[in-house]
Amino acid sequence: MSTDDALQKLISQPLVPLKANWQVPSQQALLTQARAVQEREGMDGYWAWAARHLRWMQPWSRVVSGGFPDFRYFEEGRLNVCDNCVDRWAEDPARKGRTALIWEGEPGDVVRLSYAELRDQVARCANALKSLGVAKGDVVALYLPNLPEAIVAIQACNRIGAIYTVLFAGFSPEAVALRLQTARAKLLITADSCWRRGRALPLLAQARKARPSCPALENVLVVERSGEAANLQAGEHGWRDRVDSQSADCPCEPMEANEPAFLIFTSGTESKPKGVVHSSAGFLLGAWANVQWQIGPQDDDVYWCATDIGWLTFPIQAAVGGLAHGATLVCYEGAFDTPTPDRFYRIAEQHGVTKILSAPTALRMLRALGDDMRRAHPLPQLRLITVQGEPLDPATFQWTVEAFDVPVVNAYGQTETGSTWTYPVYGVEPLKPGSCGTPVPGHAYAILDDAGQPVPPGNKGNLVLCHPFPTLARTIWDDPARYRSAYFERFPGHYSSSDEAVEDADGHLWVLGRADDVINVAAHRISTIEIESIVCGQTGVGDGAVVGVNDALKGMVPVAFVVLRADADRDAVLRAIDQAVIASIGAIARLARIIPCRALPKTRAGKTMRRLLREAVETGRITGDATGLEDASSLDAVLEAVRTTRPDPPG
Repeated sequence: MSTDDALQKLISQPLVPLKANWQVPSQQALLTQARAVQEREGMDGYWAWAARHLRWMQPWSRVVSGGFPDFRYFEEGRLNVCDNCVDRWAEDPARKGRTALIWEGEPGDVVRLSYAELRDQVARCANALKSLGVAKGDVVALYLPNLPEAIVAIQACNRIGAIYTVLFAGFSPEAVALRLQTARAKLLITADSCWRRGRALPLLAQARKARPSCPALENVLVVERSGEAANLQAGEHGWRDRVDSQSADCPCEPMEANEPAFLIFTSGTESKPKGVVHSSAGFLLGAWANVQWQIGPQDDDVYWCATDIGWLTFPIQAAVGGLAHGATLVCYEGAFDTPTPDRFYRIAEQHGVTKILSAPTALRMLRALGDDMRRAHPLPQLRLITVQGEPLDPATFQWTVEAFDVPVVNAYGQTETGSTWTYPVYGVEPLKPGSCGTPVPGHAYAILDDAGQPVPPGNKGNLVLCHPFPTLARTIWDDPARYRSAYFERFPGHYSSSDEAVEDADGHLWVLGRADDVINVAAHRISTIEIESIVCGQTGVGDGAVVGVNDALKGMVPVAFVVLRADADRDAVLRAIDQAVIASIGAIARLARIIPCRALPKTRAGKTMRRLLREAVETGRITGDATGLEDASSLDAVLEAVRTTRPDPPG
């Protein structure tokens, strides 16, 4: 079978119609209305329709002006993100007592906040920020784990018009310092420590190492998570002393729709991180729409965005998008397998979770734990599982649908797009294992060859977006020229995603990964996700990743890392993987090595750090940047597996 045949086999998955118990009539009615508006008035008409679901302080003069890259939405319109996410629910007699947040710490402690209580805490925090010299337009950095104070701080910044940026709690002092310097942050909010895998990690100590190289940083606000913040140094302020003593009276700052709300740093190979800037009304509106179509909030939902606050998904789906719907959110501090492997299941059970969003790796983790554990935790209240952040392989999709009897919505977006924009709308549209569905209202794409010409369905090409939309990043912090060159120069008139994709015969989009994840084996172009889907689809495989590594003869060759299920026959599974790749794609794609290992290196957002796997194979060491790594011991597991696995796959 050729590589083209393998791609066609991958994208020829059958449509999965929605079962009766998966359908949501109210969602169908709203989507019908939205699509009718778009058909009648165009995409800008749709965004005006969506914007009317928000509370504005001053009406806009026009929906959109300009095109790529200098577009603006809702000019002269003014609103406040916090007002829309917190105050309007706290002012509603029917909603103010509703639970806004259920937080669980890794040691098992639980905090619940109603919308009225959340508004009180946000206003006090906003006044505390003002007392520390923070004003509209100043940058506040959050170096925090998943804590209630993180959500409070995000909305406090929104309330006064400060620009916030979230940093992974797993970042090293050097990585923190680089981002603080780039952002010119005036205030840092951190915690004395955070719990991860049964240990209290010293966040404040890490922040203190970063601080001397950040001259713009004037103060540090410290959340007392473990009681280790007793001996604060100059410029450090305890959360309880500084926040709890403030007045709960703090008006929301009217923000012009295009003013910056926050910046988030993208990962990449460049030495200097890119601070992607999102606008106030644009990001709020896109996050509202994202949650509407992907999650379909219902009055009795308990919604768990099972991701790290340092990943853009959390602000989109929870801290902004979820609260913009008045949803009840679940937030968890720690690792999904601590203190026992069934922690993920137990959180969902204890809090009555109805909808879960995570990365596909969370589903592979559940699959690897086995069917016995799944049967012990049936989660009958669950209505939806939705994933984003990495490609979802069809085998994991099928297992999840069958295991939980819920739709699995696979969504695609980027840091720069500020939301996911293509997926089957929850409760309405049919699913297809592994695909990203079709664009939700307000978005349009094309797949182009390298010359900028459209490719026909079934052919791979470069994924671009054809029309501006409110959540798309407006610039790169302090580097507008880089913004233009990175996203708009290669295909003029379009936003370039730098991802490869293909559209199937049903109009469903398949994102195959970064264009630089396409490997050239003896002059044949093969996407690693095509091979990875085959590897992860084999019985006995709990998780897997395929990377391309340099080879003196072929240029590059694919190598697979696999985490086997506990009951798997190791040698039989490795033989099956080898034979399946050859049968599905051809000998040209044969894996140079299949490396079983205990765990894969993942970020706290659940993304596999494939560049570290590549380095381990090529050099036998891992010296690359591992900031944001969830489990440091996974690197030892990978290196040991590389050293002890024979170089040739089983025949």
